[in-house]
Amino acid sequence: MPPSFPAAADPAILLENLSLTLAGPAGPVNILTGIDLVVPAGEALGLVGPSGSGKSSLLMVVAGLERASGGRVQVAGRDLAPLSEDGLARFRRDTLGIVFQSFQLMATMTALENVAIPLELAGHKAPLEAAAQQLRRVGLAHRLTHYPAQLSGGEQQRVALARAFVLRPKILLADEPTGNLDQATGKMIVDLMFSMHREDGNALLLITHDPMLAERCDRVVGLADGRLLNRDGGT
Repeated sequence: MPPSFPAAADPAILLENLSLTLAGPAGPVNILTGIDLVVPAGEALGLVGPSGSGKSSLLMVVAGLERASGGRVQVAGRDLAPLSEDGLARFRRDTLGIVFQSFQLMATMTALENVAIPLELAGHKAPLEAAAQQLRRVGLAHRLTHYPAQLSGGEQQRVALARAFVLRPKILLADEPTGNLDQATGKMIVDLMFSMHREDGNALLLITHDPMLAERCDRVVGLADGRLLNRDGGT
C-alpha cells in the first residue's frame, strides 16, 4: 500500500517541464531538461543518479538559488519565477531547511550561534533559547559553546540539522548529507534526520548517490543526463 500524506491544497514541490541551461566555455550547457515532478506534503523523496547528472542543480532550482531557464517551479504553493532575490531569500528563510554535504557552518560562531542565525533573521523573540532547545533535540546540549573546528564531522552535521529544522520548515532539502562522514556516523545522522522529518511532518527531498540510503524514502526517482528516469530505467 502506498504511503499516505497530509492533504494539502498544493504539493510541497511541483516542477513542470523544468529546464536549466547554463553558460559554459564552449557555449550553453543543458543541465536539466523536461523535468516533471510532484512531491506531496509530508513525503520523503530520494533522488539518485551519477555524479554530474544534475541532482544538485535540481535542488538549487527548488531552493531558488538557481533560476530555471524554462518551465514552472512551484514550492510550498509559491511560484518562484516572479520573486526578486530578496523575495527568494525570505522564501527560503520561511519555508525551507537545507542540509549540505559540507555542513556550511560559520567557523567564527559557536554551535548555539550558528543555529540561532535563521531565528534572528526571522525576528524570533528568544533566538538563543530556541537554538539551545533544538541543539538538545539533536543531542548536543553539551556542545553549545563549541566552535565548528572543535566538533567532529558528525557533530557538525547535527548542528546543521538543528539549524535546518529550527524554524520548522515545510520542506527539508538534503544534498548528500552523509558524504563527508564515515559509515557509522552517517547512519546516525540519517536516523536522526528521518526521525526529525517524521516528527515535524515536513516534506524531504534527499539527494544521494547511495541507493540504500535512498530506499529509506517513501519514493525514489533517478536522474541521468539532466532527465528524470522511471524506476525501471526508462525516461
